[in-house]
Amino acid sequence: MTNATKPDEETEMETVTSADGTEIAYERSGSGPPLVLVHGAMFDRSIWEIGDVRSTLAEHTTVYAIDRRNHGDSASADDCSPDAQIADVVAVVESIDDPVHLLGHSSGANYALWAALRTDNIRSVIPHEPAAPPDEDIRAVLKETMEKTIALIEQGQNEQALTMVLNDFVDIAPDELTELRSSPVWDAHVDTFHQTLLPELEGAGEFDWWDLTPFEELSTPTLLPVGSESSHKRMAERLHEMLPNSQLATVEGYGHFVHIVAPDRYTDEVLSFISEVD
Repeated sequence: MTNATKPDEETEMETVTSADGTEIAYERSGSGPPLVLVHGAMFDRSIWEIGDVRSTLAEHTTVYAIDRRNHGDSASADDCSPDAQIADVVAVVESIDDPVHLLGHSSGANYALWAALRTDNIRSVIPHEPAAPPDEDIRAVLKETMEKTIALIEQGQNEQALTMVLNDFVDIAPDELTELRSSPVWDAHVDTFHQTLLPELEGAGEFDWWDLTPFEELSTPTLLPVGSESSHKRMAERLHEMLPNSQLATVEGYGHFVHIVAPDRYTDEVLSFISEVD
C-alpha cells in the first residue's frame, strides 16, 4: 500500500526545458549524491511512492523523480519518440551540478541507458529491467496491443484495459498487480493511462531496442536489478554479458515490479551499489 510522504520531508517541484522546448517536471527531495529516477510507461513519478521507495532513497541521496513528457506535471508534447524521451532525461541530468546516479524502470530504463551514452554527467546507471520487446515482429505485437486497448477504452472499460495491458503485455505478477490496485497510483491513472501509453507504443515500434552494440564500450558503473521470475530480464542479462563494469542483482522470487512488492530489498540493493560506487 502506498504511504504518504513523511511530514518532515521537504520536497520541491522543479522543471527543465528539454531539447525540443518541452518542460519536464521533477520532484527533488533528500540530500546526498544525486539520484535521478525515471519511471516506466502508464504511470508517473508517483509509482516511486509505493512502499516509500522514493522517501527511503531520499534518506541517503538527493532524489530527482522525473515525470516523463505527457505524464504527471510535465508538459504535453506530440513527439513521444524514444529520441525525444531520451533527450528529456539528458536535460534533467545535465541540469544537475554533480555527476548523477541514473535509475530507470522498464521503458524508463531504456531511456536511462541511452541517456548515459549522450551525456558525461553520469556517475552510474541503474537500468531496472529495460523493456524487452518480443523477438517476433515488434510492430505487429504493438499494433495488436493498441487495438485491444482502444477497443476496451471505447467501450468504457478503462480498468479492464489497464489490467489487460499489464497482464498480457507487461506480464505482471499477481502480487504486483494486487499492490498496484490497492494504491492511489491505480485510481489516479486508470482513466488516463491510454493517453500516454498509446503514443509511446506507436513511437516504440520505430526503435531497434535489441541493437545493443552502442553499449559495448560503456564503462560507466552499472547495476542491473532483475526479478528472478520476470519475463523482462533477458535484456538485462544480455547487457551484463557485454558491459565491462556491470553487476547483475537478481532478487529471488519476484517479477518485473519487484520495487513495489519488496521495496526494502530493492532500495538496499540500490543504496549499497551507490555507496560502493561513491
